[in-house]
Formats: sequence, C-alpha cells, structure tokens
Amino acid sequence: MYKQLQMGLRAFLLLAQKIWSFVCYVLRKQARVVLQYQPVKYEVLPLSPLSKHRLSDTSIISAPNMLHHFYLNTKLGLVKRKVLVLDLDETLIHSHHDGVIRQMVKPGTPPDFVLKVTIDRHPVRFFVHKRPHVDFFLDIVSQWYDLVVFTASMEIYGAAVADKLDGGRGILRRRYYRQHCTLDYGSYTKDLAAICPDLASIFILDNSPGAYRQYPDNAVPIKSWFSDPLDTSLLNLLPVLDALRFTADVRSVLSRNLHLHRLW
Repeated sequence: MYKQLQMGLRAFLLLAQKIWSFVCYVLRKQARVVLQYQPVKYEVLPLSPLSKHRLSDTSIISAPNMLHHFYLNTKLGLVKRKVLVLDLDETLIHSHHDGVIRQMVKPGTPPDFVLKVTIDRHPVRFFVHKRPHVDFFLDIVSQWYDLVVFTASMEIYGAAVADKLDGGRGILRRRYYRQHCTLDYGSYTKDLAAICPDLASIFILDNSPGAYRQYPDNAVPIKSWFSDPLDTSLLNLLPVLDALRFTADVRSVLSRNLHLHRLW
C-alpha cells in the first residue's frame, strides 16, 4: 500500500513539474514579447508634396542618353530609389542549432521559430530568435528602399530564414547566399556592385565589417545581436535611414562613419 502511494506521489510530482515547466515557458515567451515592444516606436510622418516629388520613380523618365537623364533628374531635384542590403545572422536574427554546446542565448529562452533543414543528408534544427523590433523595422524600410537579403550562410538555411521574416509580404524577394560571396582572407565578402552597379544608390547593413571590406563607404555598421531583449539598435537606425533616401549619393554621408567600423 505504501509503495503504491509512493509511486502515485512520484507520478503526480512528475506531472506537476511538466505543467510548471510549460507555464514558465509561456510566461517567458510573453515577457519577451512585452520587453521587445516596450520602447516607443519610430513615428512615420507623412511626406510633404515636395518630398514626394523628389522621391518619384525616376526610372520612368526616358532620355536619349544617360547624360541628359542625369541633367533632367538634377534639374527636377529627383533622387533615385535606393537599395538596402540586409545581413541576417547577428544583424536581424540570431540562431543556434542542435548540438551547440555553448549557446549565446540564455537556456530556456523560447525561439521565435524553429527551422528544420537537411544538410549533407542530416536533419538539423535551427532555433531562431528575432532581433527586437525587426518586424516593425522591415515594415518601415520596405516602404523606403528596395530590400535585398545577402547572407554568408548556406542557401537552404538563409532562404528559410528570409521566408519567415518576409511573412508572405513579398518585401524580401531578392536574395544572395554563400555561393554569391567571395572568400577573401578567410572570410566571406559581399560584392555590392554585383547587386547594383550604381554604388551611389546601394548600401549594406551588416554587423561584420569584413563582409563589406571592399565597400566601406557603402555600409551602415550595427553591433552584433545575440539575445538582449532590450536592444533598440534597429529602431535607432530609422531616423538616419529615413534621411538617407533623400541623398543623391549615399557615400557622401556614409563615408563619414568610417571611425564606427571595427578593424578587421
């Protein structure tokens, strides 16, 4: 009788432990959501008629030659819609996979989504955490720029992450992966000119200066993100990105930020 009671008590404690673990998981996930959206969001104000005119799609202007095209755009005060290249890992997201011994994320922190991919015939699960405010950030900058994903990760992983971040909105259609990078001094570099030959109209947001070693005047540095739920780096960038779309040449502004890039 005593043994049966003991076994029943043990089963009850085991069930209670599982229920408590699930409750803690749900509470941690909800707390993370609250923390991510605690800071005030960037307020997007409507453009003046003059600003709307300046940001008109200049590609619709036909001219017999490029010189006349340039003169006409300059005279009208128009600026070309620009391309913003986005890195993934440690810039927009952080992930770890099965078998990682030392995780950067605190144990028990629930991922935003889990990816199941097959690499070299082996199934691998990636636990992906989104940088705070990344969804809001993409909503806003997709209105200002043509977005391009450029990651040094394998395509089977990078494409799945980009699909999740896009969420069916069609804002991350153009994508480049590891096979599009150049292996230089043991690290992968990204050729911006292959995406857009007009270097006055393209720049990259990347946590790794080595990735844009050849284009320091076309880069916006951002600190690497792993797990801080109070991080506001993406929100902090919105004012400068808002203004940058009005420049004729992004390099005229970004070249002044070279002191912010870490040495590689």
